[in-house]
Amino acid sequence: MLDDRTRVLVRRELQQIEKLLSEYDDLIESSRSIAPTLIEYTALGAVLQSFYNGVENIFQTIGKRVDGQIPAGESWHKDLLLQMGRKAESRKPVISRATLERLQPYLGFRHVSRHTYTFVLAWDKMQNLVWELRDVWNAVQADVELFLVLSE
Repeated sequence: MLDDRTRVLVRRELQQIEKLLSEYDDLIESSRSIAPTLIEYTALGAVLQSFYNGVENIFQTIGKRVDGQIPAGESWHKDLLLQMGRKAESRKPVISRATLERLQPYLGFRHVSRHTYTFVLAWDKMQNLVWELRDVWNAVQADVELFLVLSE
């Protein structure tokens, strides 16, 4: 069972991610028909990174406050994602296996974008992540909302 504070923290992150995607909807949609400029796809890269950071904030909150632990070490980001896809002693899985698989490329992009210069980003390597972002977000949001309901 989740306490009220955990629910508030998770719902705040859900709202922040929705606001992020709403703010950039026009740019995301226009990138489907017109290749973005360097500045535009740099901004879209920041959106992808912010999106995954928001999702990871939700996972960290649940890991710390419900599971009582989050992974450590070099692969903690990947391990946290895997942790959220598994049932734990005190909870059901936070996300489905399908959603976990859809999030893996965003985790990979987050790693690359945080460890390289923005001018190195290549639109052809990130465009599908941008174009699928709303669908992936809908899956994450639905899974997390279901988790919240099942944890009442």
